[in-house]
Amino acid sequence: MSPSTIPVYFQCSTATVDVGCVETILRESMLIDPSARIHVSAEVSQESHVGARTVIWHHAQVREGARIGADCVIGKGVYVDVGVVVGDRCKIQNGALLYRGVTLENGVFVGPGAILTNDRLPRAINPDGTLKQSTDWVISPIRVREGASIGAGAVIVAGVTIGRFAMVGAGAVVTKDVEDYQLVFGNPARPQGWVNASGQRVSSRKEAEEGLREEG
Repeated sequence: MSPSTIPVYFQCSTATVDVGCVETILRESMLIDPSARIHVSAEVSQESHVGARTVIWHHAQVREGARIGADCVIGKGVYVDVGVVVGDRCKIQNGALLYRGVTLENGVFVGPGAILTNDRLPRAINPDGTLKQSTDWVISPIRVREGASIGAGAVIVAGVTIGRFAMVGAGAVVTKDVEDYQLVFGNPARPQGWVNASGQRVSSRKEAEEGLREEG
């Protein structure tokens, strides 16, 4: 099914979803662009922002305060946490998890099952045995810069920045910042060379940057 034929759905409060319900929600919130296409099974907070022509597929969840740009594709079962920022023209594949503190700049690809975390010292309880609350830990944000790609099943550890047009291999565990145009993979992820804006291997970062200037 092409994007132009995907029906417009929204999770309404009534059991029956109809155009009137959709139009009412859009008028009241003005946060979800009317051209966005949202499957009926997706849970999209009315306190989130969804940009023009973005498509959100089955069983995805977008939490309050999240901001998704224009022309994005949010795959089946994706989780977008409170306050997450997704730029324009991003593709987030099935089952990816984006936790609070994550920012994706424009044109980012996140592969299926990738996880972007937010806590470098995860514990369920405090030293005194009480359950941790939101005030008992500090978010370590992740930023994925323009054009970067994160492969299927990769884990990005909290506090990391992925550079412009960098590429993270499938299954990698990224514990350190990744430079612009850098290729990393493995556990832990290590530098394995350079890629250009098309994702092809090149001999140096300089060559990758020069290629982008020529294409521009």
